[in-house]
Amino acid sequence: MGLNEQPRMRLATLPTPLQYAANLTRELGGPRIYLKRDDLTGLAFGGNKTRKLEYLVADARAQGATHLITVGGTQSNHVRQTAAAARAAGMECVLLLNSDSDDPPLEGNLLIDRILGADIRLITAADERTIGMEQAAAELRDTGAVPYLIPSGGSNGVGALGYVAAMLELNHQPWEAGIRPGGLYFVAGGGGTHGGIALGAALFGADYPVIGVMIEDTAPEGVERAFGIAAAAAERMGIENPLRPEDVVCADGHVGPGYGIPTPECLDAMRLLARTEGVLLDPVYTAKAFAGMVADVRAGKYRADESVVFLHTGGAPALFAMQDMLGPVLA
Repeated sequence: MGLNEQPRMRLATLPTPLQYAANLTRELGGPRIYLKRDDLTGLAFGGNKTRKLEYLVADARAQGATHLITVGGTQSNHVRQTAAAARAAGMECVLLLNSDSDDPPLEGNLLIDRILGADIRLITAADERTIGMEQAAAELRDTGAVPYLIPSGGSNGVGALGYVAAMLELNHQPWEAGIRPGGLYFVAGGGGTHGGIALGAALFGADYPVIGVMIEDTAPEGVERAFGIAAAAAERMGIENPLRPEDVVCADGHVGPGYGIPTPECLDAMRLLARTEGVLLDPVYTAKAFAGMVADVRAGKYRADESVVFLHTGGAPALFAMQDMLGPVLA
């Protein structure tokens, strides 16, 4: 089936705006910077996972699912949006959350998960995720329920369709604004968003580079993940994958000490966007990707008369559980 024939449940408020960041542009001295506001997709405070869930939840419904099962950390943005999507679809939701504590603070995304009434099960290690999901699914099947398993971040060939479709917006809106971007920057993590964007860019003729900024691991690992997911999405659509691995661009150098550990540059990026445009980033994902774009701008990669787009994928609710790591921003 082609993209238009894929099952889809409308969950997001679309299209999300493409906004000119005039104050930020002046602060950096050009190029013209635009923000693609996928933090405004609307489902339980929004974020990029809502686009993926439109296809994942529709696939679950097509299979007669009664429960969604997924995994993440206690402050996972994906988990929050999945719990909300389950409610919108009339389903139950089981969440397996990594936590070092038997009683993690009820704040940020975890608070929202509780409000949504999800069945929350705490695990201590990432390698327990697959086993825990399978055990939860087996328990549900024994009761006559029908579980549907969603991987971390919704990062598979079905979820990536959300960002294949998003490239239709990211082609039309720059044209409507009268700009031709020199680059599109976004978070590169689990590969689902990146794989969908890269595939959609190739299919719909985006004539600008799409650059995933690594927030964990290294560029070769990011390329492998995104390319594999793009291939799975193409197979789902019944088409030949038009991408080669070298078409998938990942920018290294912004992870810092490791995943989830803020760098001075990402905290500076948070402060910069908040205090020029009133737009909030989070230090785990979007601030590191934004810092990657800012670094390229400050290095003179783009002329002052060019345009650059940053895809804001959300994550603000997690800020309410991150007071300790945000000291430099608050100073």
